[in-house]
Amino acid sequence: MDTDNRPTKFYNIGVSYVKADANTRGKFSLSKENQLALLQDAKERGLGELFVLSTCNRTEITGFAEHPFQLISMLCKHSNGSVEDFAKVSYVNKNQDAIQHLFRMGTGLDSQILGDYEIVGQLRQAFKQAKEAGTTNAYLERLLNCVMQASKRVKNETKLSSGTTSVSYAAVQYLIKNLPDYNTKNILVFGLGKMGKHTCKNLAEYTRNKTVSLINRTAQKTEDFVKEHPLIRQAKYENLTEEVSNTDVLVVSTGADIPTITKNHVSDKKLLILDLSMPANVSDEVASLSNVTLVNVDELSKITDETLAVRQQEVPVAENIIEIYKEEFNEWLNHRRFTPAINALKQSLLTIQKDEINFHKKKIQDFDETQAEVITSRFIQKITTQFVKHLKDEKTSINQSIEVMSRVFGTTLQQVDAEDN
Repeated sequence: MDTDNRPTKFYNIGVSYVKADANTRGKFSLSKENQLALLQDAKERGLGELFVLSTCNRTEITGFAEHPFQLISMLCKHSNGSVEDFAKVSYVNKNQDAIQHLFRMGTGLDSQILGDYEIVGQLRQAFKQAKEAGTTNAYLERLLNCVMQASKRVKNETKLSSGTTSVSYAAVQYLIKNLPDYNTKNILVFGLGKMGKHTCKNLAEYTRNKTVSLINRTAQKTEDFVKEHPLIRQAKYENLTEEVSNTDVLVVSTGADIPTITKNHVSDKKLLILDLSMPANVSDEVASLSNVTLVNVDELSKITDETLAVRQQEVPVAENIIEIYKEEFNEWLNHRRFTPAINALKQSLLTIQKDEINFHKKKIQDFDETQAEVITSRFIQKITTQFVKHLKDEKTSINQSIEVMSRVFGTTLQQVDAEDN
């Protein structure tokens, strides 16, 4: 799997919403710059075959290493998380478990909101970034291709993504359920990334609120957006403090590495803040204010409505589709791993065949060479087929078997890396 043939394993390490709260996930969150720095660091360390994924719900490294700590140490180096924090809330998947994890993640089964397919685009982008950085290989590319094929079928052939559920949708539903007169409240959306755009659209669709304002650091993006959505008012970034003071609800979706809303932005007025950012973009000191109610992504993701009940029924169907593509990948993997050893074994048997036929030509009068070749070739084919079946058995120690065959036939059969992938 790597250039100097060191034994390596396939790992997936990271933290996610399953064990880590929003604050802890924020420590391990990686900016685009830090992701690229991590990929470069991996190349310099000789761990050149991996990709990194960082979203509001998870941060992961997937790839090859001699030991998972090599990947863990890089994650901690390029984030604000510590090894001690990682040990408390992390997961480490190896070989087939890592492959299974990617399939579940890529089909929405492992999303914080079951069936949320936003992760698919994020996964695709993570691999593209790694490929451009030169840290991918044929194994990773084939695996991601199979994951994407499974994802497409699950989305098209099941109801796993039926209905509308996302963090931005959940934010609007939270307002509807918890805020009296939500249609007349002043709402300010701060940040116009993907989450901010979806929030504005959901506000327009589900609340009919005509007092929604939008602030973004880049004014041109805001201007372009409000032209398409005339009911939303454009507010100026330099007036952020004044705008926050005048609003009833603040939706923060800025996606910065540090808080963008601090105590200095908030007045004594009663204020509901929905922080959709990861890491959190509302400072801790704001949360302690008595006039502020702060709701983060974890609270917004606790949706248990009829939509999710329908989705839950589709899980077995999705898992069956995963098995089809996982088997396809493993077939490819086995063929790729066993081919050199099988070819070497076959070549060794062909040499024996040739020697034996030449020997009997000299010893036996009217020896039928053609018939002997046909019969012995069939023997060779049956022997190699049995050897392939033996190597594919999950209980087989592959390299040990190849070593035995090498001794039996007096030839060198190429062993494989990451033998229990």
